[in-house]
Amino acid sequence: MTKPDITEKGTDERPTVPALLCIDLQYLGTTEGYGIFENHRKTGWKEEDIQYYLDRVLKLVLPNVVRLQSAFRNKQLEVIHCRICSLTQDGRDRSPEHVRLGLHAPPHSKLAQFLPQVAPIDDELVLSKTASGIFTSTNLHYLLGNLGITNLYVAGVYTNECVSSAVRSASDLGYRPTLVSDATAAISSAMQEASLLTLEDRYARIKETDEVCEEIS
Repeated sequence: MTKPDITEKGTDERPTVPALLCIDLQYLGTTEGYGIFENHRKTGWKEEDIQYYLDRVLKLVLPNVVRLQSAFRNKQLEVIHCRICSLTQDGRDRSPEHVRLGLHAPPHSKLAQFLPQVAPIDDELVLSKTASGIFTSTNLHYLLGNLGITNLYVAGVYTNECVSSAVRSASDLGYRPTLVSDATAAISSAMQEASLLTLEDRYARIKETDEVCEEIS
C-alpha cells in the first residue's frame, strides 16, 4: 500500500486522543440572580437577549454537556473543566480585561462554583483563569501535551468570547478542535450564529452533541 502524502491538504497521520473541555459553566455567568446576571440593567444587553441566553443555557447547553461528559467518561477519556476564578479574595491577580469588565469570582465563592449537573467528578482536571483565553492564562497547553491529547472538543460559554478564544488558540497550537454547537451559548442568537460561521472549517469543526457522542462511542 502506498503511504499517503502527509503534506496533502486534509491529511493528518497523528494518533487521535480526544478530550472534552468544558468552559465557564459556573454561577458567575450562567445563572439568573448571580454575578453577571444579578442585575440585568447593568449588563447593557437587551432583556430579550438575556432571556434567550439564560434559556439556552438551562434547556439546551447543560443537558447536552451532561450527555457529552457521560460519553467521554464512559470511554475513560479526559473531561477538563475551566472556570473564572481569581487566586486572591480581592482579585488583585485578575487580568486588566477582567478588572475592566468587573468579572470577579473569589476562591471558594458561589460565583466560582461549577453548576452541579456539570461539575467535575473524581480527579478530573480543573483550571482557574482570569482572562478570556484558557491557553494564555493557564498551563492547559502543557497539560494536554503531558496527556497526549490531540483532539479537543469544546463546550461552554460564551461562544463568541472564551469558547472562541479556546478554539482559535487550540487550532494555532496544532490541536484538532471541535466546537459542539448545541452545547455552547452566546448572549444572542445573532452572536451565536456569527461565531459559528466565523470558526467553521477555518479554526474548528462544528458538530452537534449527537454527532460527537457517536464519534466517541
